[in-house]
Amino acid sequence: MQATQIAQGKIPVIGKHYYGEAYGIDPELLSDEERLRHIVIRAAELANMHLVEVNSWRFKGGDKEGVSVIALVLESHIAVHTWPAYGYATVDVYTCGERSDPLTAFRYITAQLRPKRYTINYS
Repeated sequence: MQATQIAQGKIPVIGKHYYGEAYGIDPELLSDEERLRHIVIRAAELANMHLVEVNSWRFKGGDKEGVSVIALVLESHIAVHTWPAYGYATVDVYTCGERSDPLTAFRYITAQLRPKRYTINYS
């Protein structure tokens, strides 16, 4: 990118980023590492992303207990972090390119989590 493009405010859109927080989720679902992995994998498929690798971790320790699932996709990433003690999760989907649809992935994940409410941000 040239400095003149930046100075003139003509910065091309390089990626699409949807992220948010979900509240009032069943703690049992938020503790189910395998189910969360499947949700993230399916979200990538539905959003036309090319999955490179998925890793997940289960953390134990009272109110800090939870699951993190991170999918590396050719276009960028999907991340879900959960806190079952609070019925709370964060969802982060970023993609580059024109063919993938991060909003579809975000909506699928939040629909599967069935929160009482959620926020969505775009940048």
